[in-house]
Amino acid sequence: MPTYEWLDAFGLDLKKLTPAQRAAFEQAILMFVADLKAGTGFRKGLRVKKMQGHDHIWEMTFGDDWRATFEYGETQVPGEIHITWRRIGTHKVFKRP
Repeated sequence: MPTYEWLDAFGLDLKKLTPAQRAAFEQAILMFVADLKAGTGFRKGLRVKKMQGHDHIWEMTFGDDWRATFEYGETQVPGEIHITWRRIGTHKVFKRP
């Protein structure tokens, strides 16, 4: 199971989501984790890709127009990927990913 943490900015963003938006993110996370465990890449529906102009930051799409940014962190548990969630919200989060 991948380990994770989130930046303070992510936590503040998360509190602003509606229950429906948060549920959409939680569903996306289930797919995200399953794809990480499978090790065969992310499914197209999540649209995971590196952010333009930020070599170490990645973005993921969930819901209609919602994004989450993350980066791969230093392994916390041997053999498990570590994710640091950075921001979550609309395209506005790209201004300060």
